[in-house]
Amino acid sequence: MCGICGDITFDGAPASMEATARMAKALIPRGPDSEGFVSRGRVAFGHRRLSIIDLSSRAEQPMVDPELGLTIAFNGCIYNYEELRRDLEARGYRFFSHGDTEVILKAWHAWGEEAPKRFHGMFAAAIHERDSGRVILMRDRLGIKPLYIARGDNRLRFASSLPALIASGDIDTSIDPVAFQHYMTFHAVVPAPRTILKGVEKLPPSTVRVIEPDGRETDTTFWQVSYERSSADVSRPAHDWGDMLLEALKRSVDRRMVADVPVGVLLSGGLDSSLVVGLLAEAGQQNLGTFSIGFEAANGEQGDEFVYSDLVAKHYGTDHHKIFVPSVNLMDALPGVIRAMSEPMVSYDNVGFYLLSKEVAKHVKVVQSGQGADEVFGGYHWYPPLASSNDPVADYAKVFFDRDHQTFARQVAPDLVGEDHALAFVAEHMGLPGATDAVDKALRLDSTIMLVDDPVKRVDNMTMAWGLEARVPFLDHELIELAARIPAAHKLKDGGKGILKDVARRVIPHEVIDRPKGYFPVPALKYLDGPFLEMARDALTNEHARSRGLFRREYLDALFANPKDHITPLRGSELWQAAQLELWLQANNI
Repeated sequence: MCGICGDITFDGAPASMEATARMAKALIPRGPDSEGFVSRGRVAFGHRRLSIIDLSSRAEQPMVDPELGLTIAFNGCIYNYEELRRDLEARGYRFFSHGDTEVILKAWHAWGEEAPKRFHGMFAAAIHERDSGRVILMRDRLGIKPLYIARGDNRLRFASSLPALIASGDIDTSIDPVAFQHYMTFHAVVPAPRTILKGVEKLPPSTVRVIEPDGRETDTTFWQVSYERSSADVSRPAHDWGDMLLEALKRSVDRRMVADVPVGVLLSGGLDSSLVVGLLAEAGQQNLGTFSIGFEAANGEQGDEFVYSDLVAKHYGTDHHKIFVPSVNLMDALPGVIRAMSEPMVSYDNVGFYLLSKEVAKHVKVVQSGQGADEVFGGYHWYPPLASSNDPVADYAKVFFDRDHQTFARQVAPDLVGEDHALAFVAEHMGLPGATDAVDKALRLDSTIMLVDDPVKRVDNMTMAWGLEARVPFLDHELIELAARIPAAHKLKDGGKGILKDVARRVIPHEVIDRPKGYFPVPALKYLDGPFLEMARDALTNEHARSRGLFRREYLDALFANPKDHITPLRGSELWQAAQLELWLQANNI
């Protein structure tokens, strides 16, 4: 797990080491252990390292293989790297290190664009071919690892975070109105390749981009999930699906224990993280470190789920760490939370993951997290109504979107209204082949789009702000392929995630399963009051915000008058959503 960056030119001019160094400096939190640079004429790579696998200097990056003529900067972890190494050694390749980085290099040389199909893991990588002059960018199937790109005159830059690209200089930081409409409507989800800024894009997940020396580009999508089912899939009994799912889960959590340092678990007390702990304990993990966080209650809403995380920790005898955050500490942490965001995000649990990661990083460098189970196994409240939907696009938008387009048009500056891009995107995605059932369409959208640019990005940004690697076993691509084959009815039963709950009952205490669905509660940011309200008011009314003019004044006045009256269908604060965007822009000097 690291931070990568680079500068590439297409007119023969040398790459800018100064810009590359500025980007690397901005990535220090992602890779606090060491720094490296390689500059070869028109291509410069930078790297910040978080040492997880092969802690020796032989695995430092950017890694150069002079025999093959390849240079790589890589962020992530390839869990099956030892197996791939054996395959490559059988083909005659010789290795000078013992980690996964060199395996990617050799794999690219051996298999080219077929190589990423062999990787089990999370990755964003850049490879420079000395002899061809090409640069290859690639990103994992589920977009767990980020990769941002900015283009200029005869130049391209890339980095693991958007703020790092801004630090490089000469970036168009004007607001992309299409992305802005996505942010305000699609619950802050801005699908790739767009970002909130016109001058920055992100490489889509499951993509290999080959960049020629003259700047021409070719993209290849190397993975797609299908929800089509065989007749055997349709008729298979639920118990048999459960057997298959349990084995897939065991493989997934086991894969994510690959490390030369200890691995812990972020334990919320919910079904998903508790199941991860249970599976690891059953596999024989001893003295497993688990970590939970809680906040003060507000407006009668509980701010922690310690009763459940304590139950799981006691049941399995984990080395448990319970962190309670008073509201005053929450306020102090918010500026750091905003700075840690690669893109503006609205979820309250950003601050939860940020503060949790701060404490966890004092104990371990790697954790497993339960992120993604709801999107893969149908755990959210908007899936059951879609089972009988005749218009899945409209019905999905009704329960997931923060506002309809007419409301959006009344709230923002007239020149930012435009078309209903978010609804058009959802309609286009749901119309793609490979999913005919309305629930399947929504699950595919959420697991390959929403998950990437909301929960997964949130966890990556907040953990990496403290040099902590988060691994997400529910996003193992083989597990997702299996889940997609399971008929939706098995997922929707028992209030959602039915098939996962059935499996969990074989592993963890039933009290964690048969309980109201929880989430990462931070009540103080939902019911904005006192200093939180003043922070939001200042962000939206200061000179920078006024000159930008994103929101209509009457809309802001209504938000300030009574924030509690403006809660979105997903329990979000409209005021916090608007303030988060301005706070992020201002934190990045935009």
